[in-house]
Amino acid sequence: MGITKKVTVLALGLGMAGGLAACGSSSDEETGSGDSKTVTLVSHDSWAASKDVIAAFEKESGYKVKVLEDGDAGQAVNKAILTKDNPQGDVFFGVDNTLLSRALDNGLFQPYEAKGSDLVLPEYRADGDKHRVTPVDTGDVCVNYDKAYFSKRGLTPPKSLDDLVKPEYKDLLVTENAGSSSPGLGFLLGTAAQYGDGGWEGYWKKLKANGVKVVDSWEQAYNEEFSGSSGGKKAKGDRPLVVSYASSPPAEVIYADPQPSTAPTGVADGTCFRQVEYAGLLDNARNAKGGKALLDFLIGERFQNDMPLNMFVYPVREGARIPEAFVKYGPQAKDPGTMDPAKIADNRDQWVKSWTSLVLK
Repeated sequence: MGITKKVTVLALGLGMAGGLAACGSSSDEETGSGDSKTVTLVSHDSWAASKDVIAAFEKESGYKVKVLEDGDAGQAVNKAILTKDNPQGDVFFGVDNTLLSRALDNGLFQPYEAKGSDLVLPEYRADGDKHRVTPVDTGDVCVNYDKAYFSKRGLTPPKSLDDLVKPEYKDLLVTENAGSSSPGLGFLLGTAAQYGDGGWEGYWKKLKANGVKVVDSWEQAYNEEFSGSSGGKKAKGDRPLVVSYASSPPAEVIYADPQPSTAPTGVADGTCFRQVEYAGLLDNARNAKGGKALLDFLIGERFQNDMPLNMFVYPVREGARIPEAFVKYGPQAKDPGTMDPAKIADNRDQWVKSWTSLVLK
């Protein structure tokens, strides 16, 4: 939900992610104690949860939750790796399948099989029997389009990756930096999955020639450059195509006032790449006991049912509720791009390096 979203995970710049950061606080003395009553969650900026759900966990567990939001998913993972010997918190949430191997190879997490792991849908599980990470949510990175823009011009919105390089879509697409942004990396991997080792670079050459714009983060792309989002309209964004998530359109409906009868944005279903977001107990967590309780909570029924309308991602727990707005305005892609985690691990860094040289220079 990085996925992932996304990441990962998305907050849409509409005030959803800010309210929880102050949900609990602790002194250095508290967080340094092994039996601390504060458990600290480190995440990307799109973390969000209902206050009453967090309050219920705090009451039942006896732990106060402190949340540290640390930028885009890619930036947050990199910082967590750099600080792993003296981590900022106890649990890290927001590493997705595009970056998972980097976290695991750097020893970011210690093993813990969260209670309820057997109820996580099999397709979202990872790391075999080592249990260093716990799946929490899933989402599809997809190109979104501004319906009004295309309707006014009598132009059919793109449906596939192939469409994006056609002349009629020149100078219309904005995407995120694959080196620093989770959805940007997901989009790059989607093109690699579609066109293969020998074809993705040629595709990006065509995309660059067709005027693709690259910005640093999802927040900038979606809420400043994209003409179809509420934030983009205010910022006078002029790009009617953006790399975002399949679940972005329902957010545009739910948080509009008044709510429109249809979503103002749509999804190019043939451009999607599936992300899965994970959480893990940090290797040198000061409050490992509290961290384990928090991981149990993240895949529990209460949080999984609450999560979709806060972070606009899909739950991974069997039987969790899917909001009606998701079904109507933001269904999961029918045939998203996917890639074996081992292939991502073997190629990601070199692909990002080649992409940077090709697209940004």
